[in-house]
Amino acid sequence: MATSGVQVVDRSSARIRSAEDAAGAALAAAGVVVVLLLAVYAHATTSGVAQDVQGIDALLGKLLVVPVAVLAGAVAVLVPVTVLLDLAVRRSGRLVVETVLGGLAGVAIAAAMVAVLQAVGNDPLTQALTLPGSAVVSVPLEWATIAGLLTVAGPRSVRRSVAWSQNAVGITIGVQLVAGRVSLPGVAVALLLGRLAGCLVRLVGGVPTERAYGSALVEGLRRVGIQPRRLTRLPGDGARTYEVTTDDGELALRVLDGDRQVLGVATRLWRSLRLRGIEGRAWLSLRQAAERAALVAHAARVAGVRTPLLLAVGQSQDSMLLVSEPAPGTVLAEAEPSDEVLVDAWRQLAAAHHAGLAHRTLDADAVRVDDQGQAWLLRWDDGDLAVPDLTRRIDEAQMLAVQAIAVGVPRALRAAREILPAEELAAVAPVVQPVVMPRATRAALRERADLLPALREALAQDLGESEVEPVRLTRFSLGTLLTVVLPVVALVVLLARFNVDQVVAAVEGSDWRWSLVSFGLGLATFVGAALTVQAFSPVRLPLWRVTLVQAGGAFLALAAPAHLGAGALNVRLMVRRGVAASLAVATVALVQISQFVVTLALLVVLSVASGSAAATALLPSEGTLELIAAAVLLLAVLGLIAPLRRWALGKIVPMLEQVWPRLIDVLGEPGRVVVALLGNAVLTVGWVLAFDAALAAFGIRLSLIQVAVIYFAGNLAGSAVPTPGGLGGIEFALIGLLTAAGVNAGVAASAVLLFRVATYWLQIPIGWGAMRLLHRAGEL
Repeated sequence: MATSGVQVVDRSSARIRSAEDAAGAALAAAGVVVVLLLAVYAHATTSGVAQDVQGIDALLGKLLVVPVAVLAGAVAVLVPVTVLLDLAVRRSGRLVVETVLGGLAGVAIAAAMVAVLQAVGNDPLTQALTLPGSAVVSVPLEWATIAGLLTVAGPRSVRRSVAWSQNAVGITIGVQLVAGRVSLPGVAVALLLGRLAGCLVRLVGGVPTERAYGSALVEGLRRVGIQPRRLTRLPGDGARTYEVTTDDGELALRVLDGDRQVLGVATRLWRSLRLRGIEGRAWLSLRQAAERAALVAHAARVAGVRTPLLLAVGQSQDSMLLVSEPAPGTVLAEAEPSDEVLVDAWRQLAAAHHAGLAHRTLDADAVRVDDQGQAWLLRWDDGDLAVPDLTRRIDEAQMLAVQAIAVGVPRALRAAREILPAEELAAVAPVVQPVVMPRATRAALRERADLLPALREALAQDLGESEVEPVRLTRFSLGTLLTVVLPVVALVVLLARFNVDQVVAAVEGSDWRWSLVSFGLGLATFVGAALTVQAFSPVRLPLWRVTLVQAGGAFLALAAPAHLGAGALNVRLMVRRGVAASLAVATVALVQISQFVVTLALLVVLSVASGSAAATALLPSEGTLELIAAAVLLLAVLGLIAPLRRWALGKIVPMLEQVWPRLIDVLGEPGRVVVALLGNAVLTVGWVLAFDAALAAFGIRLSLIQVAVIYFAGNLAGSAVPTPGGLGGIEFALIGLLTAAGVNAGVAASAVLLFRVATYWLQIPIGWGAMRLLHRAGEL
């Protein structure tokens, strides 16, 4: 298109789906949940606030019944009419329709919420949303309608009719609260539901863009003294980039858009909360982001970094314009770079670091090569000043990854060694992780999954280590959140099932001596597990050290799902003693398989020893056999599907290839097999007897086979929950199985909690001490 004599080659959209609306919808939904929770759990406070407001003058409230009703009715009618007329006068026909849809969506969602609360809401919740003297949930549908309508109509900063309408609504709601015509939680829920509906309508239909395109871009450039002849949009994600042709030559234009800045703020906030050393600032306005990008780019240029000179910064509509000299168009991977180019890229990064700068997002597009074979560093939008050492190490890890993707690991490391001292390269090794890489680099690494492990292995060889211990950069992960939320939910469910009187009576009548027995048998399992690991280990391991490792696994159960902590420590112990990582993993897998086989065999032995009735109880029923047959048939059918068969074989065959040779080696030494079987027997019987002792403390008498079946079934079901040590899941499963076996629920809960205290919680400090000893001995 042509704009005032300027040719513009661009792709633009009149409407966009804004991240700001997505954030608004999420916050509104969260606000509804918070208000409902406060209405239930802080009912006294919210009721007190409402009573204080309404108690300003009881007589005033009575006198204002009619005027308040008239005022509310007038506002409820005049606000929509005023806003819609304003939009119609401005000839915004589509926006008129969407605004009406926003109001209808608001009343629909609010009405649905009222129906749900009336049908399934508990008494505290419905009472909190009900006016005194009424039996109906009070969520004013008119305010939900108006809130949805005003949200879609546009921000108050743009439309004066929306600003005046919001003021009128706020005053009217305040008067209604004083007169006692609405409840505080009810009106808050109505407004939030209307806001949620409006944001969803805007997301579905999109909103008129405030970005600068076409003539707006041209005008913005002219305001900073640049007379463009042609604007050409360049491909790429993120900030828009253009090639600007003027009478004096070529320039580069980078455009930062305000609506993308909202998404960037959310992303940086999340990363700054979750990660260490990657995002140092969370909130920047669009202008602040542009000013920071200009400052860092200028500082890099002054420091001697080869980067385009920034010439001007301007603004047009909701976009900031950064004009600079043209940059080389060849990225590193396409340049077939020589070793000198790779070293030059490191030299540019070192110059920035010496000036206290960090780039933060070094990906393939940020490292360019010009016609003279010189490296350039571009796109300092996320750069920062006066950064700590960890941030610089992350920059270096990103540069290593970019070069390794382009030319391979050996050449990338050879170039890094030319610039980085050995001690600095050693500091980079622990942060070579996917989490520190920019999005584009992570996408490239997903296609080459072996590259980062190869890079870490090469760095470890340089340092003379068998492996490099990664530094922990994540404060938490989704798994960590689950391990926090799920135990809390399970604990709440368990507590809700308790009969406090029964629990107190059971505790008072318990025999504390069985608690000591349960605790001691739990400790004996460390020795049993240690015997098995020692028997299967390809190198000689002292039994005392291996037992400490199993105890250390109890400490790691605070952060890892059940049985994973000890397995990881066993692998670590073998690797530290010179065993290859693959062989150590195969050994630990063999240990776990042997534990499963021995456990199954002991169950059969116990059932036979307990008598025919117990043995019969283990046999599957006819219905169970039918389910097993159906499952086998389904697996057979799925096995005929080639992609599924290849996927299953891809998972199973590598494990068998690792474990089978190790199993053959162990079977060639009968003495080791006997020790392993003995260790597994001690481990299995120890857990069963510890559980039986906890039951005996409360006078629960079950057959040994019943105890074993309940323990292993409960442990298996509970361990499927990805919580630390199976916390919550194991307790819930064991209590349920004991209750199904005829044990009183309160007594069962007391016995299970005693068992978990004796064999989980009290083992944690012991595991901590074991970890300290192992660290001092250099085993971990």
